[in-house]
Amino acid sequence: MSQEIRETLSNEIPQADSTESLPFPLNQQAYCRYEPIEKRIEEIRVLVVDDLLRDEGDLSDVAKKEWGKSATAQLKRERQISGMAIENIVNNVERLVKRPTTSVVHISDLADSVEDFKPDAIVLSGTLRDFDYYEPAILSDFSDFIQATQIPVLAICGGHQLVGLSFGARVVTLDKQEQHEQRENRPVEYQYRFVRITALNDPIFGSLTDGAAGDWQDPSKEARILRVWQNHGLQLDSVPQGFELLATSYLCRNQMMVRRAQRQLLYTVQFHLEKSFEDWNKNRTRWEHPNESRDGRILFENFLRLALEHVRGSKK
Repeated sequence: MSQEIRETLSNEIPQADSTESLPFPLNQQAYCRYEPIEKRIEEIRVLVVDDLLRDEGDLSDVAKKEWGKSATAQLKRERQISGMAIENIVNNVERLVKRPTTSVVHISDLADSVEDFKPDAIVLSGTLRDFDYYEPAILSDFSDFIQATQIPVLAICGGHQLVGLSFGARVVTLDKQEQHEQRENRPVEYQYRFVRITALNDPIFGSLTDGAAGDWQDPSKEARILRVWQNHGLQLDSVPQGFELLATSYLCRNQMMVRRAQRQLLYTVQFHLEKSFEDWNKNRTRWEHPNESRDGRILFENFLRLALEHVRGSKK
């Protein structure tokens, strides 16, 4: 995940009603302005994993050397971004499920937390820093866990990259440089972008074109297009063995993939599907953008449904 950019909104949404003509979020409309949200999942236990750096014990020698005396300030920013990212994920679960149970854990405590919490699904957050800034043991332990777990996983942005890294892919910049070769001024994908679905029959894409979604949604019906929020400067250089590519784009080929081998169900997305539920009730100067896409919300809901089906199937 690249640096968050503050924006103020000036585009008005033309509507017949005077209240609805105000710029988002001043219209005070919850979620998508064109579609009410119905909780169709009865209950689920979701373990939300904070993938960001937490304290100095999480830092590699590279990070300690490059950050030097600024490490304390850098880690403080990590924790601030972590709080917002995790809140967005938890809000998705709570807005889609009638009786949700969620727990938040840091990546370094993932394996032990799974044993204690016994989740139906795991959702991995994004990241903020390059992976050579992470203490190698954290990455190694995560790799061991993700290669073995049979709990359904949804991995978002940096979490997507972590999963790919664990299965043998490399993480590079969007112009295919090594992370350490281009720390600054990287090309980034930011704001809403279109990505092309390459495996339309995958159940994760169910219901995308159901109902009225607005004029912009028409490409999804004709050209297999998703409109999703992007915020990253790194990508996976390949689709790891055992995974299927589900969506792609010009700047970043691996936008979405799935692994079903060895009784696993691992869905990973480079984009931020959790941003379909934006901070519409928060400070208007923080992380605000028009909430224009239902696609991420539908993918998130479909994952929760598929996770429950996978868990039920594994118990038979």
